[in-house]
Amino acid sequence: MEKSLDLINARIREGSARVVTAEEMPAIVDELGEEGALEEVDVVTTGTFGAMCSSGAFFNFGHADPPIRMERVWLNDVEAYAGIAAVDAYLGATQQSETHDRPYGGAHVLEEFVSGSTVELRATSHGTDCYPRRSITTELLLEDMNQAIMVNPRNAYQRYNAATNATDRTLHTYMGTLLPHCGNVSYSGAGTLSPLVNDPGFRVIGSGVPIFLGGARGMIIGEGTQHSAGTGFGTLMVTGDLKEMRQEFLRAAVMSGYGVTLYIGVGVPIPVLDTEVVRSTAVRDEDILTDIIDYGTPRRDRPSLARVSYADLKSGSVEIGGETVRTSPLSSYRRARAVARELKTWIETGKMELALPTRRIDPKKRSKPMRQTAVTPRVREIMDRRVISITEDEDIRVAAKKLLKGETNHLPVVDASGLLVGIVTTYDVSKAVVSDGRFRQVKDIMTRNVIRTMPDEPVDIAAQKLEQNNISALPVVDASNRVVGILSAIDLGKLLSGRRWR
Repeated sequence: MEKSLDLINARIREGSARVVTAEEMPAIVDELGEEGALEEVDVVTTGTFGAMCSSGAFFNFGHADPPIRMERVWLNDVEAYAGIAAVDAYLGATQQSETHDRPYGGAHVLEEFVSGSTVELRATSHGTDCYPRRSITTELLLEDMNQAIMVNPRNAYQRYNAATNATDRTLHTYMGTLLPHCGNVSYSGAGTLSPLVNDPGFRVIGSGVPIFLGGARGMIIGEGTQHSAGTGFGTLMVTGDLKEMRQEFLRAAVMSGYGVTLYIGVGVPIPVLDTEVVRSTAVRDEDILTDIIDYGTPRRDRPSLARVSYADLKSGSVEIGGETVRTSPLSSYRRARAVARELKTWIETGKMELALPTRRIDPKKRSKPMRQTAVTPRVREIMDRRVISITEDEDIRVAAKKLLKGETNHLPVVDASGLLVGIVTTYDVSKAVVSDGRFRQVKDIMTRNVIRTMPDEPVDIAAQKLEQNNISALPVVDASNRVVGILSAIDLGKLLSGRRWR
């Protein structure tokens, strides 16, 4: 049995369509079977509500008198991109103000417009014969715009990797604050309610399909940027009228230590045309798998520490290396449920009919990494291989002599096997000298929690470690934690000056 879209839309117009949310569909399939569910259900509604950084809006402000060709534009001191036309601009959600005394960005401006607040427009220009004005400042409401069209390059991820942090310091990321030593796991996405999880083959989700966007009727433009459905990470590019959106489904947020983002509700209605659609929309959280990634590895390809389901993540804890770690969502399942339910009401009352894609989205496409034409320098290329080390049982006076003789300020401390166990600096020895003999051996004064690097680590990451920890050198260790070199701020300075890098 199959159903046509014309039949489903006819039922919507008649008010007789059976519409259910993706949360309800698995139980219906369990009760009626796939054929029974196909006969019973016409539309499945989905929903998600989470941080979607790749969002923003195009504005047309109308012409001033005398007219101005806006070359730079600020909305509440947040700069918008004005390289489009005389009075058009695009405001990105993550663009931040440089003048506010707190994190404030494009997402806040968008929310203020939607909430009915006034926003200050400030613009400058060099002036031309047809656009003589050179500056303007005015107050605007959303209703004053000719157009305010949200166009989001990347929304509604098919799924997200979960995030944890195996390092010994707290990290601030777009996945929230990650505690050291895998102290927590954060995740995003609505699981069984997520739009793209319910159509992984992109059979009915594609260009031209009507959607719920921020409380307004919107539309899918096509695949989103970084679309990688072939690896389970499909995305959508979407659009909608900002003037019709509601603050309930569009909220600015700040990720502590990271920056501004926009939380927005997205829902896609799925026409139940055949048993393949039934099967896809019967997906459960237990069926949706993802990896827990160590964000403490500052590389593009981070290691996976565990593979879990969304049911595991939503349970409140997962297991990593035999340890129980608590989980917490960045997105709101309650608000995602509200998106799916409101979309359901729209269809039941005839406010929205369905459409099939005018252009299909590639379900096998994989995103590519950046092509880098310049070689990224590695630690091994600038580190000092002449390492003077010391053991923890040696006398502090020996450490002092080595520091003086070696013309260095840092001594890696190694054990009998030559493995790194600590570090001693000139400052440590100086403090010991004035301590009235309370400290005698290196182990009494060494730093045991050593910040280190590895030979193949990019230099800019090593430099970041120096800056973040306010230190001036890093021991370089191999995979077995054996010291093979030392990298100092002086070595980095030589690199930046071009003397050591070719």
